[in-house]
Amino acid sequence: MGRIIQELKKGRVLVSDGAWGTYLHRKGLKPGECPEAWNIRHPDDVLDIAISYIEAGADMIETNSFGGNSLKLANYGLADQVYTFNRRAAEISRKAAGADHFVLGSVGPTGKMLITEEVTADELYQAFREQSMALEAGGADAIVVETMTDLEEARLAVMAALENTACEVICTMTFSRTLDGEYRTMMGISPAEMTEALVAAGASIIGANCGNGIADMIGIVKEIRQKDPSIPILIHANAGMPQYCDGETVFPESPADMAARVKEIIGAGASIIGGCCGTTPGHIRAIRQVIGS
Repeated sequence: MGRIIQELKKGRVLVSDGAWGTYLHRKGLKPGECPEAWNIRHPDDVLDIAISYIEAGADMIETNSFGGNSLKLANYGLADQVYTFNRRAAEISRKAAGADHFVLGSVGPTGKMLITEEVTADELYQAFREQSMALEAGGADAIVVETMTDLEEARLAVMAALENTACEVICTMTFSRTLDGEYRTMMGISPAEMTEALVAAGASIIGANCGNGIADMIGIVKEIRQKDPSIPILIHANAGMPQYCDGETVFPESPADMAARVKEIIGAGASIIGGCCGTTPGHIRAIRQVIGS
């Protein structure tokens, strides 16, 4: 049994970290620049982000490796840097986390679609295998497959991590509310369909990230919990839905706004709560304060 699951079995609600991309852009990441290259070129800046979330009260932090698969890195001419970028990403977060916090190796989608035959299932599996193994080598406790919309891509990523590492495997998908009030990914997958498929694939924790503020995440948690009464659920909500103001994208929910819904989402069944786009160490600190009380 993995260490995160052991903590959850004690009845704890754990706190995860917040946005990374937002922070990297504040530190100078330019449009079109490879974020994962910063693990080599600007490791102190990446470490500072990780430390900021630990200091805010997170029990776990992710790695700067969301787009670190070979298919995504090929867009920058860096497909041969998968092992280097991912191992270093995990080493940096491990340094910030120490021995008493968890490191989640971030694995995002490849940007390639099975349905259009621009990639094969084996090519996806091998890309996720390579990335997951490098993250484990750098010290990741778990692999978090996140921001998925295609259920088969998510399933392949989960299997690649499970079959090639000793890490716990988490998977979250991104849902939007339809005009009918239902939650679906861009590929039409419901939270219930995700739950059935990913539990069968062997994920030890599932959930949702991005696409919604914390209020809409409550409905998603309820649907997952209705399908499976026991699977641990991780939620990384945005700081509200993005708004375009004065030439820039802003996220409207303050730390207090997000914290105000934490007890409700725990009541719905969430086991791990953190943030996605627009969230900051301030949001994570506010979540920690509610859970700590």
